[in-house]
Amino acid sequence: MVRSKMAASVLKRCVTAAVKVKALSPSFTARRWLLSAAYTDTKLWEESEKDPQNLALLANLMDRTYDRNLPVSSLTISRFVDNISSREEVDQAEYYLYKFRHSPNCWYLRDWTVHTWIRQCLKYGARDKALHTLKNKTQYGIFPDDFTFNLLLDSYIKDGDFKSACSVVEELMLQEAFDLPSTQILSLNALGSFLATKPQLSVSEERALGASLLICGLKQDNTVGFSAQLLGNALLGKVEMLKGIHGVFKGMPLSWVRGYLGRALAVMERVSAASGDIKLSKDTLDCVSDVLQELSSASDSSGDEESDGEESKEEAVDEDDEAEKANLPHYVSRFKELSSQLESQGKVDPASFQALVATMAQQNLASAEKPDIEQYQSRLKAWEAEKRLLIQREKEQREKAEQEKRERLAAQAAAQA
Repeated sequence: MVRSKMAASVLKRCVTAAVKVKALSPSFTARRWLLSAAYTDTKLWEESEKDPQNLALLANLMDRTYDRNLPVSSLTISRFVDNISSREEVDQAEYYLYKFRHSPNCWYLRDWTVHTWIRQCLKYGARDKALHTLKNKTQYGIFPDDFTFNLLLDSYIKDGDFKSACSVVEELMLQEAFDLPSTQILSLNALGSFLATKPQLSVSEERALGASLLICGLKQDNTVGFSAQLLGNALLGKVEMLKGIHGVFKGMPLSWVRGYLGRALAVMERVSAASGDIKLSKDTLDCVSDVLQELSSASDSSGDEESDGEESKEEAVDEDDEAEKANLPHYVSRFKELSSQLESQGKVDPASFQALVATMAQQNLASAEKPDIEQYQSRLKAWEAEKRLLIQREKEQREKAEQEKRERLAAQAAAQA
């Protein structure tokens, strides 16, 4: 109970200003920082070459093939996904994607099939299916490219479903797919907007949020990026203090080296020593202050919790984890020193983290879209060429099999004669 209350209140101060900005700033209601209509337009995808098929016949073919313990081709599952025309058929496609992933041909699911699957889910109101298969990617083989990730992420942001948007960002973080500037902007927008909802977070949710902020923030060499790194390291440091280092990096693309709170302070030191106009947002610094204060309070009250006679459910903490926890007083005092230093240097930005992200998006997202769209257009052409090649190869193999069958039957007839 103490920790659930802690998770709820840690972010309260750092998002209050963001809520005010969202309510007062007309730029937030305009939503220009989201992907443009040109980016999300389905025209090019809809106009790409199709191979019309009867889904009932395709389903029957795949079922008979699997019953004979033979592999279904990537072209067959691609045709099924391409020809989805209703919400019900999305559910059927999900089943066959699962079957294909657990077949000998599982490694050959085509990139265009993954892209089309997400597109079809968005088209037929089955976005929940897209997210489900994405979060269970090892069971379905859904590993989208950056452009496809952006489409799904943008869809959730525009609908105000920031929790689901952050689930997409978490998958981006796990796959370390923050290469495109557009993806970085959308991800930081989703994270900032989610924080502004004052979510009650479990320790595992704080870990995912902290890792997403940190890894995405490392891609931005500006106030937004350093603020994200600061908050990300602080949230991960909180998890480290509560669960030990193994509770932080397990299953995450994170360093196993202890001292995430120390790395948060190192971000403050770099900003203090940096030239130029790089700053840290005040609400982010307030959030780190709350993390340190509440960790200190939790440390003081831990003895009282144990005296209640309830069995502790905490994982065993080794000596090195205990040594890191002993550094907490030093972190608290050092944070206060650095905060005063940053304030005196004029390196504390009064704007909220969410407002800073929105400003960055308005300034940079339009220019970031252009290369993405150009690359997508080239990718569509490459996919169509590869698909035509597969269809031609399938045709040749079928003709060869038919020829061999005719020769075999002819040989059998000659032998009988």
